[in-house]
Amino acid sequence: MAKCDYCGKDVAFGIKVSHSHRRSNRTWKPNVRRVKAVVNGQVKHVYACTACLRSGKVQRAV
Repeated sequence: MAKCDYCGKDVAFGIKVSHSHRRSNRTWKPNVRRVKAVVNGQVKHVYACTACLRSGKVQRAV
């Protein structure tokens, strides 16, 4: 679900470090939206991150 169909941006994993330097696992999720787009001449629902939407990689369907 949390993956862009255009650029492949996916969930990233890392470690949260508190002020006292206690460490715990955490994730960064991309800002993915379900939009209607034109894919191979057909209108389909796709998952696209907001960076791809802003840059014009996704041709939105009206």
